[in-house]
Order: sequence, then structure tokens, then C-alpha cells
Amino acid sequence: MSKDLQASIIINNYNYGRFLAEAIDSALSQTYPNTEVIVVDDGSTDNSREIIASYGDKIIAVLKENAGQTSTFNAGFRAARGEIICFLDSDDVLLPAVLEQAASFFTNTNLIKVHWSLWIVDAHSRKTGALKPPHTIPEGDLLDLVIRDGPDSAVWSPTSGNAWSRQFLEKVFPLPEVEKEFGVGSASADAYLSMLAPLFGHIKRIEEPQGFYRLHGQNDHSAMSFDKKLKRDLQLFDHRSAILSKYCQEMGVNVEPDKWKENSWFYRLHLATEEIAKLIGQKTFILVDDDAWMMDDSDNRSVIPFLERNGQYWGAPSDNETAIRELERLRQSGANFLVFAWTAFWWLDFYSEFHYYLRTKFSCVLENERLVIFDLRAEL
Repeated sequence: MSKDLQASIIINNYNYGRFLAEAIDSALSQTYPNTEVIVVDDGSTDNSREIIASYGDKIIAVLKENAGQTSTFNAGFRAARGEIICFLDSDDVLLPAVLEQAASFFTNTNLIKVHWSLWIVDAHSRKTGALKPPHTIPEGDLLDLVIRDGPDSAVWSPTSGNAWSRQFLEKVFPLPEVEKEFGVGSASADAYLSMLAPLFGHIKRIEEPQGFYRLHGQNDHSAMSFDKKLKRDLQLFDHRSAILSKYCQEMGVNVEPDKWKENSWFYRLHLATEEIAKLIGQKTFILVDDDAWMMDDSDNRSVIPFLERNGQYWGAPSDNETAIRELERLRQSGANFLVFAWTAFWWLDFYSEFHYYLRTKFSCVLENERLVIFDLRAEL
């Protein structure tokens, strides 16, 4: 793709004045020469609009009443002129060369998306050492994957980790604005786009992280309890599943939405939490999940992450001895059960001595494709 073609960075913002300038500056600092920066403010009540005004004609400001994140995507896309479109959350930051790198791949006319991972940082822009997503993101022709597995076919980059072809976006915009229907501020418009993208073309991955994804505990998702998030995610999965099925049918592609649901992350998690509630109830349990579930103590649960420090997830143990020692420490402190989630089943092979210790000392009271649970209350 020629550098004569336009690129647009669309920043969506709602009450993130404390982060907004950093996001705008990262967009204005792009090395790609023909880039416009659009800031869509969704009815903020903080100092966001003063910050937006301070940039003058360096940016295109779109000021609107509050209607949710998806509405900012729609408003921003209407204002954008670019052939390459990047949506940027206002609490995130892009590295300067990301659009230049992404644009170099769009010489392939069948390419509709370039994506990359992001470094996770805290509210003070300090790296945590983790990536979002944590694993390698897919690339290439992913049509068969989406047809087989549905909306949850892969772990995609979040909003700020994608550059889109306008040719693709024009086929799926405007996006359905369902935030009010589900009572949330964000309906994960990025997930909606990522789900549909493989139906229309190929995807390319930039190998190195190209920005910063901020965790600060004050966004729409962080403010919700685990149970409310899961309920919302189940509703959104059903919504996206229906839309994906409709697009596939219109393209003459046969799909099996019931299998999508059966294999979906959120429905597996829903079944697993029901099994835990039935077996463990309100008793304290240790959860080994690689911090994938983000489970909390809502709904009368008492859950301890493993490993933990001061009640917070601390990562995997360095060796079997550490795992055994930490288990016994928590057991002596009142933990009644040890729960392995499917996301951490690899522990059972990798920490083989720890696994043997559990099998020979405690009763395994549940074992299926979602969970392995040991009763720690009495030794064999």
C-alpha cells in the first residue's frame, strides 16, 4: 500500500481524561506520514473535552452524547477518510512505527486486518511483564477456524491491537449498538470485528508488541463482579453467534451454532462455576487457572488464587517443592478444596511430583474436561 493513501486512528473516549493525552500523543507521533487522528468523546463528564480542545486542528474532534463504546466506533468511522483504520482505546498507547509497519502489509489486496499484541501496563504506565493477548495470535486464512469454532475461535488482539482495511469495514459497518440492551458501557466492538474478519479475507501478525494496554481497575469490565461479567459475556456470545451465523448463511456457508455454544469459553466457564457451586458451596477453595478466569469472591464464594501473595495471583511456582509448600500453607490457613481449571491442566504434567502428592494424599472428588477437584479436608 502506498504511503500516499490515508490512515485514520480513531480514539474512543469516555471519562478517561487522565489517560487521554497520552493516547492522543501516541497517535500524533506515528511515523506513517499520512495519518489523521480522530477523537470521539462519548459524553464525558470529566476534563476530557478540555483536553481534546487543547489539541486544536491537530485532531478531528467528534463530540457526542453518551451511547456506549460501539457508538463511538460508528461515529468515528463516519468521520474517517483513511483506507487503513485503527481504533485506539483512550487508556491505551501505540508505539510510533506501528501504522508504518501495518501499512507495509496492505499491498496484499486480500488482507483485511493486521494485528499485534500489547504490553500490559498499570495505571502509572509501568510494564507488568505480561502481554495482551498472552499467547501468539493467529494469522493467515482463518475462515475454516471461524466456521468450525464460531465467535470464540481464537484469542484476538484487543481494540488497540488492530489495523483494518476500510474495504472490510465498509461491509460490516455500522456495528449494532447493543450496550443499553445489555446494560454495559462496552459490548466489545473489537471482538465483533475480529469474529467477522476471517469471512472476508486474510490476517497478518506483527511479531513484536506495538503498544501498551492499560489495566487500572476503573474500566467497564473491571468494575463488574465475576458473575455479572459472565452473565454479560454469555449474552454477548449469543448475540455475536447469531450475527456470525447470519453472515455465514448469506455467504452460503453451513455452520453449527449449537457446537459453537457447546465449545465456547464462556459456556464452559458457566458450567464449571455451576459445578464448583454445587460441590463446594461457600467453602474456601484454591483455584489453579493461570489467572484466566478472573474469578472473585462475589456470589458467596471464597476463592484463593494459586500461587498468591496478599490475596493476589502471583504466577506459577518455580518447582514442585514450592507448589507443595504453598498448598500446605493455604490448607493450614483454612482452604478446603483445590480446583484445577482446564486452562491450567498442563500443571498436572509439568509439576508431576506435585500431581503425585495430590493423588496419593487427597481424594479427587471431580474430574472432567473442565475441572479436577481435590478435597483437602482429610488425608487418605
